[in-house]
Amino acid sequence: MFNFDEARFLRIQGGAVSLAPRIDEVISAAIENGASNLYFLGTGGVAYLMEPAVQLLHRRSGFPVYKDYPAELVLTGSANLTESSIVIMPSLSGTTKESVAMMDKLQEIGCTLITLVGHAETPLGLGGNPALVNFAEDDTSSESFYIQSLLVALSVMKARGEIDNYDELVAELQTVPEALLKAKQAFEPKAEDYAKIIAGADYHMFAGAGNMWPETLYYATCILEEMQWIRTRPVHASDFFHGPLELIEKGVSLILFRGEDAYDALAERVASFAPQYTDRFTILDIREFAPRDLSDEMRALLSPAMMATLLERLSAHLEALRDHPLVTRRYYKRVAY
Repeated sequence: MFNFDEARFLRIQGGAVSLAPRIDEVISAAIENGASNLYFLGTGGVAYLMEPAVQLLHRRSGFPVYKDYPAELVLTGSANLTESSIVIMPSLSGTTKESVAMMDKLQEIGCTLITLVGHAETPLGLGGNPALVNFAEDDTSSESFYIQSLLVALSVMKARGEIDNYDELVAELQTVPEALLKAKQAFEPKAEDYAKIIAGADYHMFAGAGNMWPETLYYATCILEEMQWIRTRPVHASDFFHGPLELIEKGVSLILFRGEDAYDALAERVASFAPQYTDRFTILDIREFAPRDLSDEMRALLSPAMMATLLERLSAHLEALRDHPLVTRRYYKRVAY
């Protein structure tokens, strides 16, 4: 595959899966000791990567779960964020300014703080209780964080008796790194064609639903806007018909991400509407590429990770087509803000 290290990829995703026992140990102990709620506190793109786990817990667990902005909470706090809270704080670098400031406040509160980081010798790598480290870089971090956050959600449900197949799902997760690799290999022959669609316009609308929506938002903003300086308009498929549809006309690019969870019917509604009004409608559907040897449940749970792994291949070709490396920035970590 173009500009890709298979062994490195498998090692990183396998590292995420290997965190299962430690995540389960910490979550189970906290709930057994009377934890009152769970907070996901990520900053920027990594916060989006936690959202499928948040949604899963909102739909299938009675445990109170919150997602909030560290940049806001550090200013005001929250009545629900107490010493009996469990906090999940992800940061690939381990140095994210807003998250580090929030960590200091969380340490004062005395809650269970689980940091998920890619680098150990960093403020968040040293400040968690515990800090769980799985080295990754931008091109491998999305799948890693999706896996880790799913493990958090599964452990919460296991501890509360809300799931009866935890062991089977964790066992199947051992096969997921190889399944993600197979999906990349299946998509690679089409990756450049999809990259040409992105490169062919300076503005794109993106839509997705269910657990595909966070990946839709992540790719549009954190990859195309931040790393390629391409203007986007991400919109949830259920909101598409409440305003954004009026922007659709000939020449407007609309790209729809489709997964395998229960909410794909919302994506189908967009798919039925758009071709009537724009000649630039594109669907990227993981069902064309995800290995069928994964169970239906696992494919649904990891739809966003599957999409992320395909989009990494698209991005590898896109940066070459546009002669714009993904690491190029004008402002991010370049100027004071």
